[in-house]
Amino acid sequence: MSKKFQLPKGTRDILPDEQSCWKQIAQVIREITRIYGYECLGLPVFEDTALFQRGVGESTDIVEKEMYTFLDKGGHSITLRPEFTAGVVRSYIQHGMASWPTPVKLWNEGSIFRYERPQAGRFRQFHQFNVEALGEKDPVLDFEIMDLAWQFYHRLQFEKLNFQLNSIGCPECRPHYLKVLASYYQKHLNTICEDCRKRLNRNPLRLLDCKQDRCQPVIEKAPAIYNHLCKDCTDHFNSLQDYLRSTDRSYILNHRLVRGLDYYTRTVFEVWAEGIGSQNAVCGGGRYDGLVELLGGQPTPAVGFAAGLERIVMIMQHQNQNRSEHAESLIYFACQHTDAQKQAIIYVNQLRAKNIPCMMGMGGRSLKAQFREANRRKAQYAVIIGDEELENQTVIVKNMENGEQKILNGDRFIQDFDAEPGS
Repeated sequence: MSKKFQLPKGTRDILPDEQSCWKQIAQVIREITRIYGYECLGLPVFEDTALFQRGVGESTDIVEKEMYTFLDKGGHSITLRPEFTAGVVRSYIQHGMASWPTPVKLWNEGSIFRYERPQAGRFRQFHQFNVEALGEKDPVLDFEIMDLAWQFYHRLQFEKLNFQLNSIGCPECRPHYLKVLASYYQKHLNTICEDCRKRLNRNPLRLLDCKQDRCQPVIEKAPAIYNHLCKDCTDHFNSLQDYLRSTDRSYILNHRLVRGLDYYTRTVFEVWAEGIGSQNAVCGGGRYDGLVELLGGQPTPAVGFAAGLERIVMIMQHQNQNRSEHAESLIYFACQHTDAQKQAIIYVNQLRAKNIPCMMGMGGRSLKAQFREANRRKAQYAVIIGDEELENQTVIVKNMENGEQKILNGDRFIQDFDAEPGS
């Protein structure tokens, strides 16, 4: 017996009954990026491994545990992209975008790959919507990126939106805070998890991002970094909060929010929304003012965010928003025999040329069987062609919702259907 193949763990098929949510998300992405002046940038699915090691950070979970890395046939180390931003910056440098009008505003959408434990809304291959703006340090750009994220979820009808907000400082003030944080954690070495004991020496800021239950009381009482910022970072952070308050964007200062990537500076944020039974983070981002220089470009301020689309779809389905597919009426042609089928082909081609969705029965099935198929496909109208209709050059149009039938002249059939089927 031949093997039955299954999906690799952590992947999924996007079946037709879910496509309406994906279409709605794609439409909102294109609308919102156009309104805010962002342009689409297409990137390869894989890049040089060193790009992510340097850009994301060698001590991050993504680089240490989650990347899909392999040697190609030329012996080069290649990695399936685990996030978009490093690739965006590589493209920015490679194509001389620093000479473009600033800020350079870009967005991406596509597959991301991370080898992590699959769970609800989290997969090893998933899709992200990514927005980046490069070349401007003004905090008004931080606000614009955050506002774009807010409007994205608002247009998808997500409820009870708010921002979780923090500043993680800059190379001037962060080292002092890290000393304060490390000193605090030294007093709790017997309480924290093994991973946090390693982070204490390698990447202390990531201590605040630990998800282990035993570490939560320690994180809760940790010193807040926004109380240890330099003047420039404080002014930047205060200005951003002023913009949020002036536009009634709800936000909560969250001292434990640091994000999981090394390239962030100053502003970090998440959008929280009413999800499945509680408030949940639905996207996150922030500033990465040092990343362009780190990857070989000139010093360039930048800010952006990323949103996982599978989680959005899951919440939309839970909130019964999967509804847009009902806008178009499908017309199903039920034919009694081959001659009727030949006539139906002519009608089908004419209707499809007018962008009217339609299909026809095949395989010599009975009219009864064809009606069952029309119902399964949720057709709004069935067009019946048999001997009598061929002889009289007419068709029967049946409203599948209420069962009403009307006879239409074959010569005027397409025009009448174009105006209003069955009228």
